[in-house]
Amino acid sequence: MSTENKEIFRDSIGTISESGKRNFIFPKKPKGKFYNYRTFVSWVLLAFMLASPFIKIKGNQFLLFNVLERKFHIFGFPFWPQDFHLLVISLLISVVFVILFTVIFGRIFCGWMCPQTIFMEMVFRKVEYLIEGDRNKQIKLDKQDWNTEKIGKRLLKWMSFFIISFIISNVFLAYIIGSDEVLGYIKDGPIEHLSTLTYLLVFTVVFYFVFAWFREQVCIIVCPYGRLQGVLLDNKSINVAYDFVRGESENGRKKLRKDENRDDLGNGDCIDCKQCVLVCPTGIDIRNGTQLECINCTACIDACDEMMDKVGFERGLIRYASEDNIEKKEKFKFNARLIAYSAILTILVTVLTTMLFLRTDLEATILRLPGLTFQSTETTVKNVYTVKFINKTTEDIENVEIKLISHRGRIEVIGGIMSIKKQGLKEGTLFIEINKSDLSSSKEKLKIGIYSNGKLIEKTTTNFSGPIKIN
Repeated sequence: MSTENKEIFRDSIGTISESGKRNFIFPKKPKGKFYNYRTFVSWVLLAFMLASPFIKIKGNQFLLFNVLERKFHIFGFPFWPQDFHLLVISLLISVVFVILFTVIFGRIFCGWMCPQTIFMEMVFRKVEYLIEGDRNKQIKLDKQDWNTEKIGKRLLKWMSFFIISFIISNVFLAYIIGSDEVLGYIKDGPIEHLSTLTYLLVFTVVFYFVFAWFREQVCIIVCPYGRLQGVLLDNKSINVAYDFVRGESENGRKKLRKDENRDDLGNGDCIDCKQCVLVCPTGIDIRNGTQLECINCTACIDACDEMMDKVGFERGLIRYASEDNIEKKEKFKFNARLIAYSAILTILVTVLTTMLFLRTDLEATILRLPGLTFQSTETTVKNVYTVKFINKTTEDIENVEIKLISHRGRIEVIGGIMSIKKQGLKEGTLFIEINKSDLSSSKEKLKIGIYSNGKLIEKTTTNFSGPIKIN
Protein backbone atom coordinates (compact mmCIF):
# COMPACT_ATOMS: atom_id res chain seq x y z
CA MET A 1 0.00 0.00 0.00
CA SER A 2 1.36 3.44 -0.93
CA THR A 3 2.04 6.15 1.64
CA GLU A 4 -0.75 8.20 0.08
CA ASN A 5 -3.30 5.43 0.60
CA LYS A 6 -2.09 4.82 4.14
CA GLU A 7 -2.81 8.44 5.04
CA ILE A 8 -6.24 8.60 3.36
CA PHE A 9 -7.98 8.15 6.74
CA ARG A 10 -6.88 11.67 7.68
CA ASP A 11 -9.12 13.14 4.94
CA SER A 12 -12.34 12.46 6.88
CA ILE A 13 -13.68 11.95 10.39
CA GLY A 14 -15.82 9.13 11.71
CA THR A 15 -18.74 11.37 12.72
CA ILE A 16 -19.42 12.53 9.15
CA SER A 17 -20.63 10.14 6.43
CA GLU A 18 -19.42 10.22 2.82
CA SER A 19 -22.57 12.15 1.89
CA GLY A 20 -21.75 14.81 4.52
CA LYS A 21 -24.48 13.84 6.97
CA ARG A 22 -24.11 13.23 10.71
CA ASN A 23 -22.86 9.71 11.35
CA PHE A 24 -23.71 8.58 14.87
CA ILE A 25 -21.10 6.43 16.56
CA PHE A 26 -22.24 3.47 18.64
CA PRO A 27 -19.15 2.43 20.64
CA LYS A 28 -19.08 -0.93 22.32
CA LYS A 29 -19.27 -0.74 26.11
CA PRO A 30 -15.66 -0.82 27.38
CA LYS A 31 -14.49 -3.01 30.21
CA GLY A 32 -11.16 -3.70 31.79
CA LYS A 33 -8.50 -2.40 34.15
CA PHE A 34 -8.12 1.07 32.69
CA TYR A 35 -11.87 1.57 32.38
CA ASN A 36 -12.27 0.72 36.06
CA TYR A 37 -9.55 3.22 36.95
CA ARG A 38 -11.20 5.90 34.81
CA THR A 39 -14.57 5.19 36.39
CA PHE A 40 -13.14 5.65 39.88
CA VAL A 41 -11.38 8.91 38.91
CA SER A 42 -14.56 10.15 37.22
CA TRP A 43 -16.76 9.50 40.27
CA VAL A 44 -14.27 11.36 42.46
CA LEU A 45 -14.19 14.34 40.09
CA LEU A 46 -17.99 14.32 39.71
CA ALA A 47 -18.44 14.27 43.48
CA PHE A 48 -15.99 17.17 43.77
CA MET A 49 -17.77 19.17 41.09
CA LEU A 50 -21.25 18.60 42.53
CA ALA A 51 -20.20 19.29 46.12
CA SER A 52 -17.84 22.26 45.70
CA PRO A 53 -20.51 25.02 45.44
CA PHE A 54 -22.19 23.76 48.61
CA ILE A 55 -19.09 23.43 50.79
CA LYS A 56 -18.41 26.43 53.03
CA ILE A 57 -15.12 27.41 54.67
CA LYS A 58 -15.53 30.18 57.25
CA GLY A 59 -18.74 31.18 55.52
CA ASN A 60 -17.14 31.28 52.06
CA GLN A 61 -18.21 29.04 49.21
CA PHE A 62 -15.41 26.59 48.38
CA LEU A 63 -15.44 27.59 44.68
CA LEU A 64 -17.26 30.65 43.35
CA PHE A 65 -16.81 32.44 40.02
CA ASN A 66 -19.31 35.28 40.20
CA VAL A 67 -18.22 37.27 37.16
CA LEU A 68 -21.32 39.48 37.33
CA GLU A 69 -20.51 40.85 40.79
CA ARG A 70 -16.73 40.27 40.45
CA LYS A 71 -16.62 37.96 43.45
CA PHE A 72 -14.37 34.93 43.39
CA HIS A 73 -13.70 32.24 45.99
CA ILE A 74 -10.86 29.80 45.36
CA PHE A 75 -10.69 26.94 47.88
CA GLY A 76 -12.58 29.10 50.37
CA PHE A 77 -10.35 32.17 50.01
CA PRO A 78 -12.11 35.31 48.73
CA PHE A 79 -10.53 37.19 45.82
CA TRP A 80 -11.45 40.66 44.61
CA PRO A 81 -10.90 42.58 41.36
CA GLN A 82 -7.81 44.05 43.04
CA ASP A 83 -6.40 40.50 43.07
CA PHE A 84 -6.81 40.15 39.30
CA HIS A 85 -3.06 39.76 38.85
CA LEU A 86 -3.21 36.58 40.97
CA LEU A 87 -5.92 35.20 38.69
CA VAL A 88 -3.83 35.97 35.61
CA ILE A 89 -0.79 34.19 37.05
CA SER A 90 -2.98 31.23 38.05
CA LEU A 91 -4.28 30.97 34.49
CA LEU A 92 -0.74 31.15 33.12
CA ILE A 93 0.28 28.33 35.46
CA SER A 94 -2.67 26.25 34.24
CA VAL A 95 -1.75 26.84 30.59
CA VAL A 96 1.94 26.01 31.08
CA PHE A 97 1.05 22.93 33.15
CA VAL A 98 -1.33 21.67 30.45
CA ILE A 99 1.34 22.30 27.78
CA LEU A 100 3.99 20.45 29.81
CA PHE A 101 1.60 17.60 30.57
CA THR A 102 0.61 17.34 26.89
CA VAL A 103 4.21 17.29 25.66
CA ILE A 104 4.90 14.37 28.01
CA PHE A 105 1.61 12.43 28.07
CA GLY A 106 -0.31 13.67 25.03
CA ARG A 107 -4.06 14.18 25.34
CA ILE A 108 -4.38 12.20 28.57
CA PHE A 109 -6.24 15.11 30.22
CA CYS A 110 -9.09 14.65 27.70
CA GLY A 111 -9.58 11.00 28.51
CA TRP A 112 -9.27 11.17 32.28
CA MET A 113 -10.20 14.64 33.57
CA CYS A 114 -12.04 16.67 30.93
CA PRO A 115 -15.63 17.47 32.06
CA GLN A 116 -16.93 16.82 28.53
CA THR A 117 -15.48 13.29 28.50
CA ILE A 118 -16.51 12.52 32.07
CA PHE A 119 -20.11 13.60 31.54
CA MET A 120 -20.36 11.94 28.13
CA GLU A 121 -18.70 8.61 28.87
CA MET A 122 -19.36 8.17 32.58
CA VAL A 123 -22.85 9.65 32.90
CA PHE A 124 -24.81 10.00 29.65
CA ARG A 125 -23.26 6.99 27.92
CA LYS A 126 -23.89 4.77 30.96
CA VAL A 127 -27.54 5.86 30.99
CA GLU A 128 -27.70 5.04 27.27
CA TYR A 129 -26.23 1.56 27.82
CA LEU A 130 -28.71 0.98 30.66
CA ILE A 131 -31.74 1.92 28.57
CA GLU A 132 -30.83 0.84 25.03
CA GLY A 133 -28.20 -1.85 25.64
CA ASP A 134 -24.73 -2.31 24.18
CA ARG A 135 -23.51 -1.45 20.66
CA ASN A 136 -25.39 -4.12 18.66
CA LYS A 137 -28.70 -3.44 20.40
CA GLN A 138 -28.29 0.30 19.88
CA ILE A 139 -27.61 -0.15 16.16
CA LYS A 140 -30.61 -2.47 15.84
CA LEU A 141 -32.83 0.01 17.70
CA ASP A 142 -31.62 2.87 15.52
CA LYS A 143 -32.46 1.01 12.29
CA GLN A 144 -35.85 -0.36 13.29
CA ASP A 145 -39.16 1.39 12.67
CA TRP A 146 -40.67 3.74 15.25
CA ASN A 147 -42.65 1.08 17.08
CA THR A 148 -43.68 1.03 20.73
CA GLU A 149 -40.31 -0.30 21.91
CA LYS A 150 -38.25 2.33 20.08
CA ILE A 151 -40.52 5.23 21.07
CA GLY A 152 -40.55 4.13 24.72
CA LYS A 153 -36.77 3.69 24.98
CA ARG A 154 -35.98 6.92 23.14
CA LEU A 155 -38.41 8.97 25.21
CA LEU A 156 -37.02 7.49 28.44
CA LYS A 157 -33.46 8.24 27.29
CA TRP A 158 -34.24 11.78 26.17
CA MET A 159 -36.13 12.57 29.38
CA SER A 160 -33.24 11.19 31.45
CA PHE A 161 -30.76 13.28 29.46
CA PHE A 162 -32.86 16.42 29.94
CA ILE A 163 -33.15 15.89 33.70
CA ILE A 164 -29.40 15.31 34.04
CA SER A 165 -28.74 18.41 31.91
CA PHE A 166 -31.05 20.44 34.16
CA ILE A 167 -29.18 19.26 37.25
CA ILE A 168 -25.83 20.15 35.67
CA SER A 169 -27.17 23.62 34.80
CA ASN A 170 -28.24 24.20 38.40
CA VAL A 171 -24.79 23.19 39.66
CA PHE A 172 -23.07 25.52 37.18
CA LEU A 173 -25.44 28.31 38.24
CA ALA A 174 -24.37 27.72 41.85
CA TYR A 175 -20.75 28.29 40.77
CA ILE A 176 -21.73 31.62 39.20
CA ILE A 177 -24.25 33.25 41.54
CA GLY A 178 -23.65 31.20 44.69
CA SER A 179 -25.25 28.09 46.15
CA ASP A 180 -27.23 30.11 48.74
CA GLU A 181 -28.87 32.09 45.94
CA VAL A 182 -29.74 28.94 43.99
CA LEU A 183 -31.20 27.19 47.05
CA GLY A 184 -33.16 30.35 47.80
CA TYR A 185 -34.58 30.38 44.27
CA ILE A 186 -35.59 26.73 44.62
CA LYS A 187 -37.29 27.47 47.93
CA ASP A 188 -39.16 30.47 46.52
CA GLY A 189 -40.36 28.55 43.49
CA PRO A 190 -39.84 29.14 39.75
CA ILE A 191 -42.67 31.69 39.44
CA GLU A 192 -40.78 34.15 41.64
CA HIS A 193 -37.66 33.99 39.45
CA LEU A 194 -38.85 33.51 35.88
CA SER A 195 -35.88 35.32 34.31
CA THR A 196 -33.39 33.07 36.12
CA LEU A 197 -35.44 30.01 35.15
CA THR A 198 -35.33 31.12 31.51
CA TYR A 199 -31.53 31.34 31.54
CA LEU A 200 -31.38 28.01 33.35
CA LEU A 201 -33.51 26.33 30.68
CA VAL A 202 -31.37 27.83 27.92
CA PHE A 203 -28.24 26.30 29.47
CA THR A 204 -30.12 23.03 29.97
CA VAL A 205 -30.97 22.91 26.26
CA VAL A 206 -27.32 23.64 25.42
CA PHE A 207 -26.08 20.80 27.64
CA TYR A 208 -28.79 18.50 26.28
CA PHE A 209 -27.81 19.32 22.68
CA VAL A 210 -24.14 18.66 23.42
CA PHE A 211 -24.62 15.30 25.13
CA ALA A 212 -27.63 14.00 23.18
CA TRP A 213 -26.60 14.98 19.64
CA PHE A 214 -23.28 16.81 19.24
CA ARG A 215 -21.41 14.49 21.61
CA GLU A 216 -17.86 13.50 20.56
CA GLN A 217 -17.81 16.25 17.93
CA VAL A 218 -17.03 18.67 20.77
CA CYS A 219 -13.66 16.93 21.16
CA ILE A 220 -13.06 16.61 17.42
CA ILE A 221 -14.33 19.91 16.02
CA VAL A 222 -14.86 22.49 18.79
CA CYS A 223 -12.20 21.89 21.44
CA PRO A 224 -9.08 24.03 20.77
CA TYR A 225 -6.97 21.75 22.94
CA GLY A 226 -7.35 18.97 20.39
CA ARG A 227 -5.82 21.25 17.75
CA LEU A 228 -3.12 22.40 20.15
CA GLN A 229 -1.84 18.89 20.74
CA GLY A 230 -0.84 18.60 17.10
CA VAL A 231 1.68 21.38 17.71
CA LEU A 232 2.90 20.07 21.06
CA LEU A 233 3.30 16.36 20.42
CA ASP A 234 6.48 14.81 19.08
CA ASN A 235 7.89 11.30 18.71
CA LYS A 236 8.88 11.27 22.38
CA SER A 237 5.39 12.06 23.73
CA ILE A 238 3.67 9.19 25.53
CA ASN A 239 0.24 8.44 24.02
CA VAL A 240 -2.18 5.60 23.73
CA ALA A 241 -0.32 3.95 20.87
CA TYR A 242 -0.45 0.83 18.75
CA ASP A 243 2.82 -1.15 18.66
CA PHE A 244 3.06 -1.38 14.87
CA VAL A 245 6.43 -3.14 15.05
CA ARG A 246 5.00 -6.06 16.98
CA GLY A 247 1.51 -5.87 15.50
CA GLU A 248 2.48 -5.74 11.82
CA SER A 249 5.80 -7.60 11.77
CA GLU A 250 6.98 -8.23 8.17
CA ASN A 251 3.73 -9.11 6.38
CA GLY A 252 1.19 -7.08 8.35
CA ARG A 253 -1.78 -8.00 10.48
CA LYS A 254 -3.90 -11.06 9.80
CA LYS A 255 -6.91 -12.79 11.31
CA LEU A 256 -6.03 -15.71 13.55
CA ARG A 257 -6.46 -19.20 12.19
CA LYS A 258 -6.19 -22.45 14.08
CA ASP A 259 -2.81 -24.21 14.25
CA GLU A 260 -0.97 -21.62 12.15
CA ASN A 261 2.53 -20.39 12.92
CA ARG A 262 2.37 -16.60 12.56
CA ASP A 263 6.13 -16.24 12.94
CA ASP A 264 6.77 -18.44 9.91
CA LEU A 265 4.12 -16.55 7.96
CA GLY A 266 5.67 -13.22 8.95
CA ASN A 267 2.43 -11.85 10.42
CA GLY A 268 2.31 -9.67 13.52
CA ASP A 269 0.37 -10.17 16.73
CA CYS A 270 -2.58 -8.03 15.55
CA ILE A 271 -5.35 -10.48 14.62
CA ASP A 272 -7.43 -7.75 12.96
CA CYS A 273 -10.40 -8.33 15.30
CA LYS A 274 -11.24 -4.60 15.16
CA GLN A 275 -12.28 -4.58 18.83
CA CYS A 276 -10.13 -1.45 19.32
CA VAL A 277 -12.21 0.28 16.62
CA LEU A 278 -15.57 -0.86 17.98
CA VAL A 279 -14.97 0.54 21.49
CA CYS A 280 -13.54 3.89 20.33
CA PRO A 281 -15.91 6.74 21.32
CA THR A 282 -14.64 8.93 18.45
CA GLY A 283 -14.75 6.22 15.80
CA ILE A 284 -11.07 6.01 14.86
CA ASP A 285 -8.70 3.11 14.23
CA ILE A 286 -5.79 3.54 16.65
CA ARG A 287 -3.70 1.29 14.41
CA ASN A 288 -3.42 4.18 11.95
CA GLY A 289 -1.24 6.04 14.46
CA THR A 290 -1.70 9.20 16.52
CA GLN A 291 -4.77 11.12 15.37
CA LEU A 292 -6.40 14.38 16.37
CA GLU A 293 -9.63 12.56 17.32
CA CYS A 294 -7.93 10.31 19.90
CA ILE A 295 -8.70 11.45 23.45
CA ASN A 296 -6.51 8.82 25.15
CA CYS A 297 -9.50 7.23 26.85
CA THR A 298 -7.74 3.80 26.99
CA ALA A 299 -10.86 1.89 25.83
CA CYS A 300 -8.81 0.38 22.99
CA ILE A 301 -6.12 -0.76 25.43
CA ASP A 302 -8.64 -2.73 27.50
CA ALA A 303 -10.28 -4.21 24.39
CA CYS A 304 -6.94 -5.29 22.89
CA ASP A 305 -5.64 -6.73 26.17
CA GLU A 306 -8.81 -8.81 26.47
CA MET A 307 -8.31 -10.25 22.98
CA MET A 308 -4.61 -10.92 23.60
CA ASP A 309 -5.58 -12.90 26.71
CA LYS A 310 -8.07 -14.95 24.69
CA VAL A 311 -5.59 -15.90 21.96
CA GLY A 312 -2.67 -16.37 24.33
CA PHE A 313 -0.54 -13.45 23.17
CA GLU A 314 1.27 -10.97 25.39
CA ARG A 315 -0.66 -7.89 26.51
CA GLY A 316 0.44 -4.38 25.54
CA LEU A 317 -0.07 -4.43 21.78
CA ILE A 318 -1.87 -1.13 22.41
CA ARG A 319 -0.44 0.70 25.40
CA TYR A 320 0.88 3.99 26.73
CA ALA A 321 4.09 4.51 24.75
CA SER A 322 5.93 6.99 22.56
CA GLU A 323 6.66 6.42 18.89
CA ASP A 324 10.39 6.35 19.62
CA ASN A 325 9.80 3.77 22.35
CA ILE A 326 7.92 1.52 19.92
CA GLU A 327 10.21 1.94 16.93
CA LYS A 328 13.62 2.47 18.56
CA LYS A 329 13.02 1.05 22.06
CA GLU A 330 14.09 4.40 23.53
CA LYS A 331 13.04 5.20 27.08
CA PHE A 332 11.49 8.54 27.98
CA LYS A 333 13.97 11.30 28.78
CA PHE A 334 13.63 14.95 29.72
CA ASN A 335 14.82 17.03 26.76
CA ALA A 336 15.61 20.74 26.50
CA ARG A 337 11.99 21.65 25.71
CA LEU A 338 10.64 19.86 28.77
CA ILE A 339 13.30 21.43 30.98
CA ALA A 340 12.35 24.89 29.67
CA TYR A 341 8.64 24.33 30.32
CA SER A 342 9.41 22.96 33.79
CA ALA A 343 11.57 25.99 34.61
CA ILE A 344 8.86 28.41 33.50
CA LEU A 345 6.25 26.51 35.52
CA THR A 346 8.48 26.55 38.62
CA ILE A 347 9.05 30.30 38.31
CA LEU A 348 5.33 31.03 37.91
CA VAL A 349 4.39 28.84 40.89
CA THR A 350 7.06 30.54 43.00
CA VAL A 351 5.78 34.00 42.02
CA LEU A 352 2.17 33.04 42.78
CA THR A 353 3.09 31.51 46.15
CA THR A 354 5.08 34.62 47.11
CA MET A 355 2.21 36.92 46.12
CA LEU A 356 -0.28 34.84 48.08
CA PHE A 357 1.88 35.13 51.20
CA LEU A 358 2.28 38.88 50.66
CA ARG A 359 -1.45 39.35 50.00
CA THR A 360 -3.00 41.43 52.77
CA ASP A 361 -6.40 40.97 54.37
CA LEU A 362 -7.22 44.65 53.92
CA GLU A 363 -6.92 46.68 50.73
CA ALA A 364 -6.49 50.39 51.52
CA THR A 365 -6.53 53.20 48.96
CA ILE A 366 -6.05 56.82 49.99
CA LEU A 367 -6.21 59.46 47.22
CA ARG A 368 -6.29 63.25 47.24
CA LEU A 369 -9.74 64.61 46.47
CA PRO A 370 -9.57 65.82 42.84
CA GLY A 371 -10.25 69.47 42.09
CA LEU A 372 -9.20 70.76 45.51
CA THR A 373 -5.89 72.39 46.35
CA PHE A 374 -4.11 72.31 49.67
CA GLN A 375 -5.04 74.63 52.54
CA SER A 376 -2.13 76.51 54.07
CA THR A 377 -1.70 78.42 57.33
CA GLU A 378 1.40 80.06 58.76
CA THR A 379 2.67 76.78 60.21
CA THR A 380 0.70 73.89 58.64
CA VAL A 381 -0.55 72.50 55.34
CA LYS A 382 -3.75 70.48 55.03
CA ASN A 383 -5.07 68.23 52.21
CA VAL A 384 -8.38 66.43 51.91
CA TYR A 385 -8.51 62.76 50.81
CA THR A 386 -10.93 60.01 49.96
CA VAL A 387 -10.27 56.63 51.53
CA LYS A 388 -11.52 53.23 50.41
CA PHE A 389 -11.12 49.99 52.36
CA ILE A 390 -11.86 46.47 51.12
CA ASN A 391 -12.08 43.79 53.79
CA LYS A 392 -11.04 40.50 52.14
CA THR A 393 -11.58 38.41 55.27
CA THR A 394 -14.61 36.61 56.64
CA GLU A 395 -14.59 38.64 59.87
CA ASP A 396 -15.44 42.26 60.67
CA ILE A 397 -12.47 44.59 61.19
CA GLU A 398 -13.25 46.78 64.19
CA ASN A 399 -11.89 50.06 65.55
CA VAL A 400 -9.99 51.07 62.43
CA GLU A 401 -7.63 54.02 62.88
CA ILE A 402 -5.40 55.75 60.33
CA LYS A 403 -2.05 57.16 61.43
CA LEU A 404 0.96 58.80 59.81
CA ILE A 405 4.16 56.72 59.82
CA SER A 406 6.65 58.74 57.79
CA HIS A 407 5.84 62.26 59.03
CA ARG A 408 4.66 64.03 62.12
CA GLY A 409 1.18 65.40 61.72
CA ARG A 410 -2.48 64.77 62.25
CA ILE A 411 -5.12 62.73 60.46
CA GLU A 412 -8.77 63.55 61.03
CA VAL A 413 -11.30 61.02 59.75
CA ILE A 414 -14.79 62.39 59.08
CA GLY A 415 -17.06 60.28 61.25
CA GLY A 416 -14.29 59.16 63.59
CA ILE A 417 -13.22 55.54 64.18
CA MET A 418 -14.78 53.20 61.64
CA SER A 419 -15.49 49.48 61.23
CA ILE A 420 -15.39 47.43 58.04
CA LYS A 421 -17.82 44.55 57.54
CA LYS A 422 -16.55 41.15 56.44
CA GLN A 423 -15.94 41.04 52.69
CA GLY A 424 -17.25 44.58 52.66
CA LEU A 425 -16.24 47.91 51.20
CA LYS A 426 -15.98 51.11 53.25
CA GLU A 427 -15.45 54.61 51.87
CA GLY A 428 -14.86 57.84 53.71
CA THR A 429 -13.15 61.22 53.78
CA LEU A 430 -10.20 62.39 55.85
CA PHE A 431 -7.90 65.38 56.35
CA ILE A 432 -4.13 65.16 56.68
CA GLU A 433 -2.36 68.11 58.31
CA ILE A 434 1.45 68.42 58.46
CA ASN A 435 3.77 71.15 59.68
CA LYS A 436 5.43 73.12 56.89
CA SER A 437 8.80 72.57 58.48
CA ASP A 438 8.45 68.80 57.99
CA LEU A 439 7.87 69.06 54.25
CA SER A 440 10.91 68.81 51.98
CA SER A 441 9.11 69.34 48.65
CA SER A 442 5.83 70.45 47.11
CA LYS A 443 4.93 66.80 46.40
CA GLU A 444 5.65 64.66 49.43
CA LYS A 445 5.24 60.90 49.61
CA LEU A 446 3.48 59.87 52.83
CA LYS A 447 3.51 56.44 54.47
CA ILE A 448 0.32 55.70 56.33
CA GLY A 449 -0.53 52.87 58.72
CA ILE A 450 -3.94 51.26 59.16
CA TYR A 451 -4.57 49.99 62.70
CA SER A 452 -7.28 47.76 64.14
CA ASN A 453 -7.61 47.68 67.93
CA GLY A 454 -4.18 49.28 68.09
CA LYS A 455 -2.50 46.66 65.86
CA LEU A 456 -0.94 47.59 62.51
CA ILE A 457 -2.70 45.56 59.80
CA GLU A 458 -1.78 47.38 56.60
CA LYS A 459 0.48 50.07 55.17
CA THR A 460 -0.20 52.33 52.21
CA THR A 461 1.18 55.48 50.59
CA THR A 462 -0.27 58.67 49.15
CA ASN A 463 0.91 62.01 47.80
CA PHE A 464 0.78 65.20 49.82
CA SER A 465 0.78 68.60 48.08
CA GLY A 466 2.14 71.76 49.63
CA PRO A 467 3.60 75.14 48.76
CA ILE A 468 6.79 75.27 46.71
CA LYS A 469 9.77 75.61 49.03
CA ILE A 470 12.09 78.52 48.21
CA ASN A 471 15.64 78.07 49.48
